[in-house]
Amino acid sequence: MVSGVSDPFFESGTGRPRLRLESADYELVWPRALLLQELTTLRDSADGKGVMIERLLEEAFLGAAPVEDYRHSTSLPGRSLSRSLRFDYVAELLTQVPQLREHRRPGSLWSRRHKRDPETRSEPTRTPAQVREAFAHLISSLMADGYFARTFPKICVDDPDGVEIDPNVVLADWLGARDLWPLQPGEWDADTFYDLIEVFHDLAARPRTRNGHPWNGCGWHFGDFATDVGRAVYRWRVNELLATGGIDLRLAENGEDIGRLVRQVDDARADLVRQALATSEPDAAARVQHAIALFRGREATTHDKKSAVVTLAGILEERRELIRARIGSQDEGALFGIANKFALRHQRRDQQGNYDPVFLDWIFWWYLATVELTDRLLARPS
Repeated sequence: MVSGVSDPFFESGTGRPRLRLESADYELVWPRALLLQELTTLRDSADGKGVMIERLLEEAFLGAAPVEDYRHSTSLPGRSLSRSLRFDYVAELLTQVPQLREHRRPGSLWSRRHKRDPETRSEPTRTPAQVREAFAHLISSLMADGYFARTFPKICVDDPDGVEIDPNVVLADWLGARDLWPLQPGEWDADTFYDLIEVFHDLAARPRTRNGHPWNGCGWHFGDFATDVGRAVYRWRVNELLATGGIDLRLAENGEDIGRLVRQVDDARADLVRQALATSEPDAAARVQHAIALFRGREATTHDKKSAVVTLAGILEERRELIRARIGSQDEGALFGIANKFALRHQRRDQQGNYDPVFLDWIFWWYLATVELTDRLLARPS
């Protein structure tokens, strides 16, 4: 029997190591798919991965139990254990990722839940001013965690020749405005706020390692930066924040406008975008990306939306024979009749041009769904 079987890391009665998945500490505060991706990457990495995995567990979970369990597992005398007691923490965690609970903000407190007015019992949302304050706090938190340390590296007390990077200079280079740092959310207009969201996305990179330097209060030094992971975490955090304020914008997760604020859509259409962007045909993929970016942009005009529809119509035109043969001639006629009878692709006198702009939303999603359908048809064996 392994010594210390009373420890919660070990299964009662058998002494087998286990994950304490029932603990609230194991609630995810990271996107599930991102944890799976990063944990797999670190598992397959070279020397030093133990420190990197501990750092990942600290970030991705609510509490300390995952790190404690991982340290327990690495201290087990593996060679002296029977085969039934041997334990690979990372391999076990990878199998459990799909079942992990996601951390949710607590619901309303007693006084709000028991208000008589149904409207006051609804979940509170942040005001625009509160959203901006929360964003400034988020940037400070990510700064402390080293997510911007590649752009703004800490100057070590042992390196008197180090050159400190002034965030004001960097932000001014991006935005053409000075005195943006330290962040003063009370002074931002909407454009400044949204610009800062997009700039910090491009500056984010997750440090997989950190080294403490206690001398003279120097603090942490960060390294081994992962740009894609850092930006994904940033998008996750910012999009959650925007949702709490009822703002219908989100940082795009894919496409040529990734990391740019776009209009929010429902889950079904978000899934359609992901599927449409996954086409294996390079030329079509570039045009689909462009059409989606045009259509969902924060400041998309009617002209932009028309251009997006026309771009998709061009792809469908090239696949017209496929549509006629595999979907049906009536559907093919309806698809192109819409584009030709309304003032979209051509500008003839007999075309209908006076229609509600919401029509463009309908036809865009119809055409995008048809492009995705034809992608799947083309992927099938002849």
